[in-house]
Amino acid sequence: MDLALLRTFVTVHRAGSFTRAAALLGLSQPAVTSQIRALERQLGRPLFLRQARGVTPTTIGDELAHKAAPHLDALVEIAEAGLDGDSSLRTLHLAGPPEFTAERALPALTELTGDDGQGFALRASFGNADETLDGLAAGHHDLAITTAQPRGTLLTATPLCDEEHVLVTAPRWAARIGPGKLRRKGAHTLEHFPVVEVHESLPFISRYWASVFDSRPTASGTVVVPDLRAVLACTVSGAGLAVLPRYLCASALERGDVVALLDPPVPPLRTYFLVVRTGTLAMPHIARAHEWLLRSAADWS
Repeated sequence: MDLALLRTFVTVHRAGSFTRAAALLGLSQPAVTSQIRALERQLGRPLFLRQARGVTPTTIGDELAHKAAPHLDALVEIAEAGLDGDSSLRTLHLAGPPEFTAERALPALTELTGDDGQGFALRASFGNADETLDGLAAGHHDLAITTAQPRGTLLTATPLCDEEHVLVTAPRWAARIGPGKLRRKGAHTLEHFPVVEVHESLPFISRYWASVFDSRPTASGTVVVPDLRAVLACTVSGAGLAVLPRYLCASALERGDVVALLDPPVPPLRTYFLVVRTGTLAMPHIARAHEWLLRSAADWS
């Protein structure tokens, strides 16, 4: 069986469309279509069902992808190592949300980048959950950290850790609210306070309000910045209220730069998942990074 046809097939399977696969492969869409048809003729079975928006693999297509993809990925790894001029040092491509990846995952993984015969080079990229999972499925990343659990069997997800969310603000805003008032009177106490968030839809504030107050926020974002570290900096400077992961604001809380407005009995949590393409944990450097992150996460609080 032609490896080029298999490579095209796996890319289509991961991308979910001939158009996206063609862009990833640097081929024209007719060329991709022709290669898939050639492979289907060789096998005597259809591999995809054509739909208005992309393609869906048949049972045979799924089976072939799960058998072939890990071996093709291994061949790519061998080729990349050869191009780097060092067959002993493989490259791990990691993707995830910028704050968690920078503050948690990268410091842990840098311990494995030494040239000890088992180490690897490390490349990281940042993105939201959809971008990260799409890139992983398309073969751009080896390992992904997301807050969304992927569907289907092409990707395998393992719970990594839970992230506690905290409602915080600068001391001067906390003084205006007053001790115990928020607990007694609820979310309407905060209706007129400015809010700092990562998006206009207020994802962190909305999740917290739903979990703790069983309501929706009525405020709009006063400051919106697409990075939680910037949200923390703005909150420290007095821009307003924010909901932040405890790991990210723990030091600021200890210093008194921000104050936690509530300590609910059951704090809102968000789960992170460690995701790989199914079968790629057979590759030693991916398996080692995967295991190391799971072990490291046991100490994260």
